[in-house]
Amino acid sequence: MAQHTPLLFMLLICTLSVSTSFQPALVLEMATILLENYCFPENLVGMQEAIEQAINSGEILQISDRKTLASVLTVGVQGALNDPRLTVSYEPNFVPVMPPALPSLPIEQLIWLVRNSVKLDILENNVGYLRIDRVIGQETTAKLGSLLRDNIWDKVAQTSSLILDLRYSTAGELSGVPFIISFFSDPEPVIHIDTVYDRPSNSTTELWTMPSIMGERYGKKKDVIILTSKRTVGAAEAVAYTLKNLKRAITVGERTAGGSLNVQKIRIPQSEFYITVPVARSVSPITGHSWEVSGVSPTVNTNTKDAVTKAKSLLAIRSAIPKVMQKISDIIRRYYAFTDRVPVLIQHLQSTDIFSVVSEEDLAVRLNQDLQTVSEDPRLVIRYMKDNAAIVEEDPALDDVPDDLEYLKVLVDEMIKVEILQHNTGYLRFDKFVKLSAGSKLEELMAKKVWEPLKDTNNLIIDLRYNAGGSSTSLALILSYLQDTSQKRNFFTIYDKIQNTTKEYDSLPQIIGPSYGSKRGVYVLTSYDTASAGEEFAYLIQSLHRGTVIGEITSGTLMHSKTFQIEGTDIAITVPFINFLDNNGECWLGGGVVPDAIVLAEEAVEHVHEIAAFHQGLEVLIEETGELVEKHYAIHEVALKVSKVLSSKRAEGLYWPVVDFESLASQLSADLQESSGDHRLHVFHCDVEPESLHDVPKIPTAEEVGYIVDALFKIELLSGNIGYLRFDMMADIEVVKAIGPQLIKLVWSKIINTDALIIDMRYNTGGYSTAIPLLCTYFFDAKPLRHLYTVFDRTTNNMTEVMTLPQIRGQRYGPSKDVYILTSHMTGSAAEVFTRSMKDLNRATIIGEPTIGGSLSSGTYQIGDSVLYASIPNQVVLSAITGKVWSISGVEPHVIAQASDALPVAQRIIAARLLQKEQGK
Repeated sequence: MAQHTPLLFMLLICTLSVSTSFQPALVLEMATILLENYCFPENLVGMQEAIEQAINSGEILQISDRKTLASVLTVGVQGALNDPRLTVSYEPNFVPVMPPALPSLPIEQLIWLVRNSVKLDILENNVGYLRIDRVIGQETTAKLGSLLRDNIWDKVAQTSSLILDLRYSTAGELSGVPFIISFFSDPEPVIHIDTVYDRPSNSTTELWTMPSIMGERYGKKKDVIILTSKRTVGAAEAVAYTLKNLKRAITVGERTAGGSLNVQKIRIPQSEFYITVPVARSVSPITGHSWEVSGVSPTVNTNTKDAVTKAKSLLAIRSAIPKVMQKISDIIRRYYAFTDRVPVLIQHLQSTDIFSVVSEEDLAVRLNQDLQTVSEDPRLVIRYMKDNAAIVEEDPALDDVPDDLEYLKVLVDEMIKVEILQHNTGYLRFDKFVKLSAGSKLEELMAKKVWEPLKDTNNLIIDLRYNAGGSSTSLALILSYLQDTSQKRNFFTIYDKIQNTTKEYDSLPQIIGPSYGSKRGVYVLTSYDTASAGEEFAYLIQSLHRGTVIGEITSGTLMHSKTFQIEGTDIAITVPFINFLDNNGECWLGGGVVPDAIVLAEEAVEHVHEIAAFHQGLEVLIEETGELVEKHYAIHEVALKVSKVLSSKRAEGLYWPVVDFESLASQLSADLQESSGDHRLHVFHCDVEPESLHDVPKIPTAEEVGYIVDALFKIELLSGNIGYLRFDMMADIEVVKAIGPQLIKLVWSKIINTDALIIDMRYNTGGYSTAIPLLCTYFFDAKPLRHLYTVFDRTTNNMTEVMTLPQIRGQRYGPSKDVYILTSHMTGSAAEVFTRSMKDLNRATIIGEPTIGGSLSSGTYQIGDSVLYASIPNQVVLSAITGKVWSISGVEPHVIAQASDALPVAQRIIAARLLQKEQGK
């Protein structure tokens, strides 16, 4: 209900503030007309009562001028109902004129009317042009029958595409709309196209397409353009709105008038005032909205006078789409390097929805989005290139160099720069990669100019900041100088779709000149200008773990691609015809190389010296990390494995991307956890020595005891005499002893006599393990003592069996009443040990999420004299039942549930068990 309406109408009445004579009956009669005729009766709730209340309160003042009164009433009613079609007028001389209904006219007049309201032409390229100035209703259509079919619709059906001109359609009947929509639809299934509500009769009519019509249908495949203008109104708007939203026609022109199905001018009784009221409303089942008032917005906006020209141009574009799609499909089929993806791409192109495509640019954007999504290949690109922008492709022949010694000397001098920088750092600048083969004259020159001067340097800088690409085939030879010649290694593989060849590029067994080897540092500098083969080289340095990339993210230039202009259009497609696979068999799709150290290109050399100095101490730090793990990690055989893995990864070059202490800590943590399977093992960076995680606990004073009990423990008695105990931290045994009397009085005594107990450990991340035996003891008999778990401590190499205690303060809960423990992924450390012990001894049902797999004790150890520290678990917990270590993997609940649902799940289980016990009696 629209509760705001009474207030709005009171506001309307209050605005009648011109003095002298005014008849309240006029407003009441107007309200009655609205209640009986307005097509949105739900908006009128409470209107009449509000008006009567305003009249009785004396708020209505007199207005002597009738035209002023009409204007005031119009403003009021339009504002109250937010409907501009509601108008009040004062017209003492108004004489209503009722036009004759069309079906009642003689046949000759109907034929004359149709000939003057419908025009059909066949334009160039068999484009139909059908102008309809009046939508003819169902009865008239039936009366004219074969005349309309033979002279209009059957001729339209033979055209290749159609321009339906509704720019001058200002009259018509809604009953004619289903036929027009049906003409452009399939017979089945029938489509619900409109729902019309008529207020005077309080009836609803649904409009559907027709399963059969006279003559041939136009169907759903041929293009239809509808022309609209500001004058298009009524039934013509219904046609345009429905066909547009069925995605059957493209609208071109101006927004339509936003008329109404039926607006009546009704005289207000006992007066010369009239109110114009929309008595029917349309709601499209396709959109849930209507074209009334707001009108139909065109797909393509243009002036009315230019609409036909625009439509012809649009049809020409759309008629070319199938050929464009076919050409693109042919190019992809012939050239695209990912041959396994081609069938899916072609199928997707054939099923692409191009209904809304209204320009070449629109088509290019749509196809590019679709192909990028399906192929997941950023190299496959469709672009709109205005004014046939020139397509420049590198000619592979340009990479060929003549075997002329003098020319080669000049080329090497221009292309390569070699220096020895401070700290005996070699500097090699490559501005382009040309085709370079082993044993050639060019290689001989390179060996003399490059590798001989650099052979004794400590580290090597390869500067690609100005390298825009060149030939990928030379990369294998250059990379071979950076490897040990005694070991064969695959560098990369190139698949060429055009040649249908696959070639592997491996390290070369023989090279001219000294090898730089695989041990010394290689630092590759990049910039935003580094492109094509330059990017490939930087990418391979990372993929092969042969060096460190420093600088800016590379350009991301699409490589090994061909660009084709689609004939007769401004659309071009770029297709990668070569796949570049790295040494791991992964296809690199370009998109830019992200350096290991991202810095400004002009500052890259300075950062090389800093990173190289850091790398000098890297081996020692990695070795010291392994030694710490071997010495302190609780499981010695795992520790030995971890230490070997660290050494192996360093030897394989996997630590070249590490450029500072933060990244080293991250890499070490990842490697430690991966090789051990223990997420608790990690390295962190800290500028100051961290405090011990397990300081000696502080014994609380008498004044602090009450606060501690309230802070740590939460208790509740649930329905069914179920106890609920939550504590979020495991306190040390000395603290528990200190607060023992108050703990018994304030907590334990309130839940000891419950029939079952829920212990909530979902928020307990651990603490001290020393109180676990005491806590467990309350749930067992005094004799025999129960073996809870075994702790192995690497720091002492001792195995300690932990047992329940023979004596405790207060009353035991006993071994017979049910206990339920709630867990979450946060439950850790000592909280897990308590939970697992109760589970192992079948003393509790565990409900919730698997626990974190924390450690009872972890030591923190400085790695050498650096700012890195290793957190190493030095204790493991062994099950009293299986004798196996479980503390790494955590505790698996009996009943898996989301942590947030664990409590209600426990309550349901308790209720079910109680019911089962009662039924078993």
